Amino acid sequence: MQDFLTKLGIEENNPGGFCGEWLGTGPQLEVTSPIDGAVIAQVRQVTEEEYEKIAERAHRAFLEWRKVPAPRRGEIVRQIGNKLRETKRELGQLVSLEMGKIVAEGEGEVQEMIDICDFAVGLSRQLYGNTMPSERPDHRMFEQWHPLGVVGVITSFNFPVAVWAWNAALAAVCGDATLWKPSSQVPLCGVAVTKIAAKVCRENGVDPAIFSLVTGKGSTVGERILHDKRVPLISFTGSTQMGFRVAEATGKRLGRTILELGGNNAIVVSPSANMDMVLPAILFGAVGTAGQRCTSTRRIIVHESLRDELVSRLTRAYEGVRIGSPLDDDTLMGPLVTRGAVADLQNAIERLKAEGGEILYGGEPLDGDEYEGGHYVRPCIAAAKNDYSIVQEETFAPILYIIGYGSKDASPQEAVEEIEEAIEIHNDVPQGLSSAIFTDSVREAEYFLSHRGSDCGIANVNIGTSGAEIGGAFGGEKETGGGRESGSDAWKAYMRRQTNTVNWSTELPLAQGIEFS
Repeated sequence: MQDFLTKLGIEENNPGGFCGEWLGTGPQLEVTSPIDGAVIAQVRQVTEEEYEKIAERAHRAFLEWRKVPAPRRGEIVRQIGNKLRETKRELGQLVSLEMGKIVAEGEGEVQEMIDICDFAVGLSRQLYGNTMPSERPDHRMFEQWHPLGVVGVITSFNFPVAVWAWNAALAAVCGDATLWKPSSQVPLCGVAVTKIAAKVCRENGVDPAIFSLVTGKGSTVGERILHDKRVPLISFTGSTQMGFRVAEATGKRLGRTILELGGNNAIVVSPSANMDMVLPAILFGAVGTAGQRCTSTRRIIVHESLRDELVSRLTRAYEGVRIGSPLDDDTLMGPLVTRGAVADLQNAIERLKAEGGEILYGGEPLDGDEYEGGHYVRPCIAAAKNDYSIVQEETFAPILYIIGYGSKDASPQEAVEEIEEAIEIHNDVPQGLSSAIFTDSVREAEYFLSHRGSDCGIANVNIGTSGAEIGGAFGGEKETGGGRESGSDAWKAYMRRQTNTVNWSTELPLAQGIEFS
């Protein structure tokens, strides 16, 4: 284990701030693994004074970086992607050790970083503006996109490296610097990734402060970022409750935000669904990352004619889930990130029972020698109603609510018409991130994807809610925040838009036919 930490540059004691030089004289942060509670390393958090130095250096780095032609910026990002390829195994292991997701998912998260770097390289030659016809003769009107500034990237524990890359790779080719505040639960991933990016910058004679790092408390360093006018854009991933705070603080100074907040994601299972596809989709969506993804499957809205069969098959599948150390190749579900997360699951179960719900399988904490010191639970299946208050909330743990719709004795035609009821249930939660339907009915699928269907930012047919590709813009609606990261035209959030008009005539006509003489 020590070998891969050494390769990533992780030492016993690590400074938690970077702006071309490493800083950190604040409180010591002891980083423990959710696998067994063992101490991995220490990180020294930055003070408010050190934050000021780092933010100022990041701003100065931006002023120079924006002068670099975009394709050249893309070349730097390409090289970062290659460095990530070289350390994919080690960085994936660190994600597993520090956060608790299984190695396959840890390496998959690093692959997301590599993929978004590849995407950003192509993007660096495609930062297009439009040309529009002017109503005035001999005038040319067009728009262009300029670098924005320093982008504050505040990430959550559950994707300790990928979410930074979604933002930083696009921001870099757009000409921006990034100021990254990682979760205090997984700061070593931030240190390791920043060292990789800094090495590439130095090899190319570029100021590495374009990829700056601040590890510290939200109440101090986090608040400084939110109120810092040198940071025109805050990209925040985390809870809806904290998202309100980010929006309020940043909005007061008319700063921009990209908010990636809670999800309460559902899969609709219609009578025509292929159950052999439904089962693995639910299993990965609900159990993957121990239910600690914003896109984790939380609710199953199943037609009553299939409910008993689905619960029976799902219970058998859950019984076969191998729970243990995420560093073991045959493990399917690792630990929750903290003991507090285990307690949150138990509280959710008690609330569910109090509201009239029923536990169909699992939910209990696991003990025994193989789980010693870790935060392990058995994934939970529960019968519930959508209007339960606990179902309306996001519990960041592997609890799955089974909710029925329609009539058990409905004819095939009646069952298709009952899709409206399923979608009404689906949309009746405050969150709106990811959604899916399993059906072989074209009518049901198109209804689900229409303006009358899913109200989520992501809507899928015959695939699950979890595991989005980087080519599409990622984000959601309602209390999910409305932000978009990663692919498509999400790059526009990292730039400022400018409309230009050039008069190449010898006259000065006004728009709208106004005469002023």
